[in-house]
Amino acid sequence: MTPVALLVIAKEPVAGRVKTRLTPPCTPPQAATLAAAALLDTLDVIARIPAARKVLVFEGDARSWRPDGFVVIAQRGQSLGERLDAAFADVPGPALLVGMDTPQMTPELLLDGIAALHRRDVDAVLGPAADGGYWSIGFRCRVRGAFAGVPMSCAATGARQRARLDQIGLRVHEQPMLHDVDTIDDAYAVASDAPHTRFARAVSALA
Repeated sequence: MTPVALLVIAKEPVAGRVKTRLTPPCTPPQAATLAAAALLDTLDVIARIPAARKVLVFEGDARSWRPDGFVVIAQRGQSLGERLDAAFADVPGPALLVGMDTPQMTPELLLDGIAALHRRDVDAVLGPAADGGYWSIGFRCRVRGAFAGVPMSCAATGARQRARLDQIGLRVHEQPMLHDVDTIDDAYAVASDAPHTRFARAVSALA
């Protein structure tokens, strides 16, 4: 089987444009600092995985965020659903995509998703998030319409995405649930789960 590509979809951590739900209590520069730490932690974990293709699907100026061993491609589309669909279109073959909001993610979780996409009885992977969204999604091959009708960035996103995958007949491997970082309470919870990360140090510096 073709090796599974690992994708990170992210945006440049610019103050006032990222992690806006952290403000307040954070200032926009503090929120951007947390976003940068989360992105770097995520890229570090993926760098440790022996994947043949590692792709940063980026919005913004990627020159300061281009890690060794990664290909950088621009996000395409207006809505998040369109951008996710475009990412899988731009990286053909089996692929597992994660965001920049789960810096506690581990190599074991990524390897679980990769292994699932090598199985003949699995067509897709989905990792639910505690806020009702999802932190990972992957396909053995691109499925047109996989994101059609799925509302993004709301409490029903994960359930609606799973329902859509079921509706189009995909066999889904569900990954463990994680917290992603939207609010300051999320930030403290994730920092507690992953105390040795850049993200945890950035959270500690808020005090």
